[in-house]
Amino acid sequence: MTSNIHAIEEIGVSELLFPLASALRNSPSPESVCMALAEIFHVQPGEVALLRLEQRSLRFLYPAHLRDTGAIPISSSAVAAHTALSKTAEIFNNFAQVEHASIFELIAPTATDVKEQRAPLRIQKLMSVPIIEHTQSSVLGVIQISRKGMEPQLIPDFTREEMHDLERAADLLSISKAAFWVA
Repeated sequence: MTSNIHAIEEIGVSELLFPLASALRNSPSPESVCMALAEIFHVQPGEVALLRLEQRSLRFLYPAHLRDTGAIPISSSAVAAHTALSKTAEIFNNFAQVEHASIFELIAPTATDVKEQRAPLRIQKLMSVPIIEHTQSSVLGVIQISRKGMEPQLIPDFTREEMHDLERAADLLSISKAAFWVA
């Protein structure tokens, strides 16, 4: 683990990514990583998705309520699949108009309190970035940050700078060698 800490420090983590670097130093889990990403990008934890590539399918590591809902074949037309295949980051500031399978969007987390139960909000804006293991140029997974809401015009667009920050976060994840990458 010490070599991973040194590798993280060597790439010159910007102050913005300190919460993620901190989470990666302390026995990282999908939850701690995604909570840090939610803090960095000023979104709710449920607006962060972390998927791992396993045998030509993407499986949710986070959010927890999607772990057992199935997998996304990388041969599908899903945005996450396209991100994994193309190894290219993308921003969709009009995601509500983009044709996509909304099945995972419609699965609400289980609420313990009846008052907490409500219909899930739709994804209006989305950034999707591959996590690439650079020595072999292989895809480990995909990070997606979304902004959900009722009205897209009331939600701020993602910027190129935010996408660049998410790409840097993906680089940190790829070198972290966190145990959750092992299938």
